[in-house]
Amino acid sequence: MPPAPPELRISVGNVASPPHRAIAAVTRRVLEAHGHRVTSIEAPAKQLFGLQVRGWLDILVSAWPTAPHASPSLRTQNSARVLSPHYHPRQVWAVPPYVPTSMVRTVADLARPAVVRHMSGIIAGVEADVGEYSAKVLAEFGLDVLGYSVVGISEAVLGRWVRQELMDRKWFVVQLLRPHRVGTAHGLRPLEEPEGMLGEAVAASSVISAEGLEHVHPDAVTCLENLYLGAEGIEEIDALVATRGFSPLQAADRYLSNRPGLLP
Repeated sequence: MPPAPPELRISVGNVASPPHRAIAAVTRRVLEAHGHRVTSIEAPAKQLFGLQVRGWLDILVSAWPTAPHASPSLRTQNSARVLSPHYHPRQVWAVPPYVPTSMVRTVADLARPAVVRHMSGIIAGVEADVGEYSAKVLAEFGLDVLGYSVVGISEAVLGRWVRQELMDRKWFVVQLLRPHRVGTAHGLRPLEEPEGMLGEAVAASSVISAEGLEHVHPDAVTCLENLYLGAEGIEEIDALVATRGFSPLQAADRYLSNRPGLLP
C-alpha cells in the first residue's frame, strides 16, 4: 500500500465530548497509519457542519446525520460520503454496580417491592435528554405511582450527584445517553429495556466531504467505513481517560494495540 503524500494534511473535526473524542482519536490513528498528517478541530456540531460545507473540514467525526442541524448541511454537500455508523448512542437507565443484577436487571424490575424500598425514587438525567419518553416509561411500568420521578439537571450537577450517591452507597437510577462519561467513570450498569421506550438508537457516523474524498487515501476510507467501536469500545477507551488519566490518543493507542486487525 503506497502511503499518502507526506505533505497532505487532513482536517478532522469533532464535538468536545468523550465519545466523539474517542472516535476522533481512533480516526486520527487510522489516517496516520495511511500516511496522512492530521489537523484536529473541536467545535459544536452545527459549527462543524458549517465548516465542512465551506470546504474547511475534510472529515466530521461521529456526526448524527439525522439531527436537525445536519440535514441542511448534508443536502448542500451532494457528494459528501456518510460512512457506516461507528456506534449507536441511545438513552438508557442505569444503576450503580453494587445493585444486584438478580434484583434489578430490567426497567420493569424497578417496580418490584423489594427494589422500591431501596431506591431513592429520583431518576436523574441531563436536562436535554429527559422528557416525553421518560414520562412514558414511568407510566408504562407504573413507576410514577410508586414514587419515582424523573429530574432533569445539568451535566455538572449530575456528575456531583452521582458521586455523592455512590459515596453513600445509595440505590439510584440515572438516565444517560450511552456511552456517557458519568456511566463509564463510575461503572454504572444499563438496565434492559427491550421495548425501546426511551427512544430509538441513533446512527453516529463520520462524514467525509467531496474534497476530502479526493485527498484521503482510499484504503483509509475503507478502514474508516468498516470501523465499528460500539458503545462498549468507546467506553473502553473513555474508561482509560476517566480513570487512568490517559489522553484520548493514548487510550486509542491502547485500544488499537489489542486489536491489530484495525490498522494496516
